[in-house]
Amino acid sequence: MEKIAINPTRLQWCMNASELDIGTLSKSLHIAEKTLELVMANKTVLSVNQLERIATFFKRSLLFFLDPNEVQEEQIYSPQFRTINNQKLIRSTKLRALIERIEKHRQVYIGLLEDLDESSPSDWMPEFTLTTKNIKQASAKVRQWLNLPVKYGFDDLRQAVENKGVMVVVSNGYNGQWQIDKNEPVRGFSLYYEILPIVVIKKQESKGAQAFTLMHELAHLLLHKESAIDDEKDFHRYQGKEKDANEFAGNLLIPDDFLSQINTGHLLNLDVAEYDNYLANFKSQWCVSVEAILVRLLINNKISQQNYQNYKNFKNTQSKITVKRKTDKIPRTYRHREPVNVFGRPFVYAVFDSLHNKQITLAKASTYLDNLKISDVRQLEKYV
Repeated sequence: MEKIAINPTRLQWCMNASELDIGTLSKSLHIAEKTLELVMANKTVLSVNQLERIATFFKRSLLFFLDPNEVQEEQIYSPQFRTINNQKLIRSTKLRALIERIEKHRQVYIGLLEDLDESSPSDWMPEFTLTTKNIKQASAKVRQWLNLPVKYGFDDLRQAVENKGVMVVVSNGYNGQWQIDKNEPVRGFSLYYEILPIVVIKKQESKGAQAFTLMHELAHLLLHKESAIDDEKDFHRYQGKEKDANEFAGNLLIPDDFLSQINTGHLLNLDVAEYDNYLANFKSQWCVSVEAILVRLLINNKISQQNYQNYKNFKNTQSKITVKRKTDKIPRTYRHREPVNVFGRPFVYAVFDSLHNKQITLAKASTYLDNLKISDVRQLEKYV
């Protein structure tokens, strides 16, 4: 059987990026450690099948490892990717591949809009000045800029942000190329561009959590004018830029005049077990969690730290005694709707407008819409 030699510096670069050693890689690929050591010594020992396993594992092409040149990161990764990777080293090859894929999707979107002429993307930044010195004022300005209604859900918030020229991607709940893995600590990230910046949100159990992530990442784009990547713990930080983003999201979703609707005297007379029920209507109207409401009340000195901590302790106890029932795998009955959930309606509309104007073929439209079957593309067309 024919054997292949690859460029060992490129394999070493991949291992460094993922913080892997040869022993760990050997176990992951089921390739003998001795074979990988010979590969690193530039020996001709790999089979085509083994090279394919390496390429698939690192989400790279076969040609990537055959290229004799050293890796030039600026040619592979955008400045936006390098910015967030410098903030937090992205070890997961799956997450790295997802970020690259989303950036390519942005280029597809821009190309579609430019071909449609009347929808060419433009500078998205608001004309007014925002400052981190007064987060409450900044959030009020942005709330007005977004033209948010009094009552809204996540889809309303997403549409308002997308209408301002931001590409919003929500990772798919199914295991696939658009998913942020459930075990991945990253909850969201933003990639700053002067035209069509990107906000990516990890699919959450609640729409309220997704809404807070959306506004948190929007804060990084608007207030800090930079790319950012956030783990779950960043949404509980109250220092530095994460403090800015959390306060911005909290004030935008729950302004002071919203808080004034809550009878805090009555709330504090309740047992903590009754907080959820009492605040359920407000939670639904504002697309937030009960905890987010309590945090805003705490910051505004409407409740004490002890009141808030008692609720946190109660919820932690609840989560420990709750036994999740095993459920059967949910069938993908609405597969045709998934591109709307992942990429948003504006992107889907751009694909269909281009298809109707004969700018792209039906096969190309299928590719852009997460490789939907042609029958699903037609179903999606009727749905939107």
